[in-house]
Amino acid sequence: MSSTIDRAQERVPERIASKSPLERTRKPMLSCGIAASVLYGAIIWVIQYEGYSAISQTVSELSAWGVSNRPLWIVLGSLYDALMIAFAVGVWVSAGERRLLRIAGGLLFVYGLLGLAWPFASMHQREVIAAGGGTLADTGHLVLSGMAVALMFAAMGFGAAASGRRFRIYSIATIAILLVFGGLTSLDGVRLAANLPTPWAGLWERISIIGLLVWVVVLAVVLWRGEGNSAKAALPSAA
Repeated sequence: MSSTIDRAQERVPERIASKSPLERTRKPMLSCGIAASVLYGAIIWVIQYEGYSAISQTVSELSAWGVSNRPLWIVLGSLYDALMIAFAVGVWVSAGERRLLRIAGGLLFVYGLLGLAWPFASMHQREVIAAGGGTLADTGHLVLSGMAVALMFAAMGFGAAASGRRFRIYSIATIAILLVFGGLTSLDGVRLAANLPTPWAGLWERISIIGLLVWVVVLAVVLWRGEGNSAKAALPSAA
């Protein structure tokens, strides 16, 4: 009996030692998704400037050109993007032979990289836009927003398709929430550009963002609890 236990204990360090650097950092990288969600949730509710309303104003207005807390937003936003990139790698490594999950990880990686361009494509304050002061940066902001939304929806779809029934149902419900409240937010786009009141735009947008952040957390937990797969099978060369 004791010799059997001894042999089993000897094999544990061998398995740990045989893991690649990617495999050994899989769980820490998945944890980055949780950290990213917590950070961004704090950013959109806590970091505000005088006169700003989280209920009636959009998240993009927090980082608009000319607002006082723009430098802090850029720093924290870039940290969020870096954490999402690390999380995406964790998803990729966790995917193993699950091609759909590898695609989800790749989409999340591009989403994180895309976020690094936000400081160069921030919108102007609504009163500036209404006065005709919008620039190419405002157009870039709309383009980046559309790309980010498309990437995240695609990642959620592939992630759901690669997972079990409960997570798939949860993902579909989350996508429905994002569509409803994202749609409500977009309806106020014209009013925002005209510097007209948007009483609930900030709240609708934050509900959809929180739904997305929670989805990332749930995915991280699901993959964390999984046994993981060989990093060699998760790398692009094995596709």
